[in-house]
Amino acid sequence: MDISVVIPLLNEQESLTELHDWIARVMQSNHFSYEILFIDDGSTDQSWQTIVGLSKKDPNVKGIRFLKNFGKSQALHAGFSKAEGNVIITMDADLQDNPEEIPELYQMIVQDDYDMVSGWKKKRYDSVLTKNMPSKLFNWAARKTSGVSLNDFNCGLKAYNINVVKNIDVKGEMHRYIPVLAKNAGFLKIGEKVVQHQARKYGTTKFGMDRFIHGFLDLITIWFISRFARRPMHLFGALGVIMVTIGFIFALYLGIDKLFIHPQGRLITERPQFYISLTTMIMGAQFFVAGFLGETILQTKEDKKRYLIKSELNL
Repeated sequence: MDISVVIPLLNEQESLTELHDWIARVMQSNHFSYEILFIDDGSTDQSWQTIVGLSKKDPNVKGIRFLKNFGKSQALHAGFSKAEGNVIITMDADLQDNPEEIPELYQMIVQDDYDMVSGWKKKRYDSVLTKNMPSKLFNWAARKTSGVSLNDFNCGLKAYNINVVKNIDVKGEMHRYIPVLAKNAGFLKIGEKVVQHQARKYGTTKFGMDRFIHGFLDLITIWFISRFARRPMHLFGALGVIMVTIGFIFALYLGIDKLFIHPQGRLITERPQFYISLTTMIMGAQFFVAGFLGETILQTKEDKKRYLIKSELNL
């Protein structure tokens, strides 16, 4: 199979039929073998019924329905696990991503040998204050922190070699950082393509300003995970050594001062340096304990299910 189109969605019943018809036209005109995987992330409208209806008319339509809303990352994880195409295309269900971009994205993976290609919505039709400006700040921080030179990390329209999606673990809210996850897994040929962004035709966005706060927190998480997930003691141990060293230096200074320089001066416990020394040594010990706990958890962790599937179609 040439292409799997993975589409996570939440309450997008108005756009699904139009999106399906558009994708099918593009696939058929380019003679691609394909499947369309709709992942219903706990919709409360008629989205699933629409997907069932589409699957009856088109055997290329497949579906996964979550028991409740588990998040976009979990939806992508479920779609990736079922996808069979040599190239995986992800896109949003709100018609803001243009299916006409699919053939060129496919060629970049197959002919230019990219591991993944991320869309760049260079010209956007979103609010400048609530979306465009925060998005630019977010993408700048992501570039500086991750070392991946993309202009638009959060664009839903992306293309992947199948080996990428089968070897990365998208969880939590890490869908924003799939390029970073791919890089950390060893897939280094990551490209970018300017894609057309279209104004939302139906409904309203499911994301608010809080997604940028969550995004920056996730950025800190993925920075830590990419560098220290397999060796937490390297971070916490280093911090512990620094804190203990600072405490020891203050303690040594107090001891020398009391014994040789000012033996008749204030008691050591009356001096602020004593409490600085005590506090930093305690903090250093806590960092060491955190490192040991991290190493222990790493050795004993077990994978747990992150979502529950209510039903599947054609899978």
